Amino acid sequence: MTDTTYTRRYDGVDDLARLAKLERMASLMDSALRIPGTRIRVGLDSIVGLVPGIGDTLALAPSAWIIGSAWNMGAPNHVLGRMAVNSGIDWVIGTIPLLGDLFDVGFKANLRNVALLREHVEKTKGRPDGRPLTVDASAVQPTSSIPAKK
Repeated sequence: MTDTTYTRRYDGVDDLARLAKLERMASLMDSALRIPGTRIRVGLDSIVGLVPGIGDTLALAPSAWIIGSAWNMGAPNHVLGRMAVNSGIDWVIGTIPLLGDLFDVGFKANLRNVALLREHVEKTKGRPDGRPLTVDASAVQPTSSIPAKK
């Protein structure tokens, strides 16, 4: 019997570039198309989910890829757990005919998951624009919305 050790892999791709790729996938799955005459956006997850039985299960593949990529990028277990719960809720409720399809339109698990990952990356690596993640309270100038009397 061989001993298999699983390690997190980092193949040199910049985290922000990888995150942008994951965000594109999440957008495609959750909000690629707008329903004409409304502000409602749907993605391939909602469309594929219309196929009874297998549709929601097929939509798990991109979700698993996003979670696996988060693991490779070093996301902590609590973030990975929340991502898994989001995908699990989306899958379980999505399997209920009609109700699940309506739920898919509003829940958008993939977008939630990449938002969790972005939050983690920004906390650990900093923002892409180079600004600090915290604000020094002494550097903030007090302002008033009341105009000064002349």
